[in-house]
Amino acid sequence: MAHHASAEKRDRQRIKRTARNRAIRSAVRTSVKHVRVAIEKKNKEEAKKALVGAVRALDRAASKGVVHRRTASRTVARLSIAVHKL
Repeated sequence: MAHHASAEKRDRQRIKRTARNRAIRSAVRTSVKHVRVAIEKKNKEEAKKALVGAVRALDRAASKGVVHRRTASRTVARLSIAVHKL
């Protein structure tokens, strides 16, 4: 339990930041899932569209520090390879 004004403020900030990060991470996972589902269905056009959205979401999350820059890059690379194999 926070006993100082500064500690209470940090607690409020933590709650807001956690909620924001969770929302961003969830959006990233959903967009990546859309790509993977399209790949499974062997639907190249749908996969390409979904890949654009996933790359955008991953880059945005990486720039905000929600996911690590290299993790985002690795995920984009793997998805791109999978889509181009279709």
